Amino acid sequence: MNRILGRHADRIYAIFRIVVGFLFACHGADKLFGAFGGQQPELASLAGLAGIIEFFGGVLVMIGLFTSWAAFLSSGTMAVAYFMVHQPMGALPYQNKGEAAVLYCFAFLYIAARGAGPWSVARALNKPGLE
Repeated sequence: MNRILGRHADRIYAIFRIVVGFLFACHGADKLFGAFGGQQPELASLAGLAGIIEFFGGVLVMIGLFTSWAAFLSSGTMAVAYFMVHQPMGALPYQNKGEAAVLYCFAFLYIAARGAGPWSVARALNKPGLE
């Protein structure tokens, strides 16, 4: 398998980062703006803060700017969401509807470790410190 996809690993990672960031930003847009029929919480609430982190963190990850910082914060946000909201409803993510929170948590942890990569604003500006 490595012979087939290995040479495309950087581009596949970039697509992964862009898609994960976009989907996360959509969750935030739903919370912040009611963009997809969601309930808009008070901005000064925990849900409001989560919406801000989801939207802006998702956008930053998607475009590849301050990616490691945004992804690390987003990963932590999803860990908190899992343990505060989902875990009390059951032991396993499938039981407590927490699969998305767990997947986002670990996807963002991976992105935080790997950085922006190709097809990113940081790479286009040739500024490694912005990754």
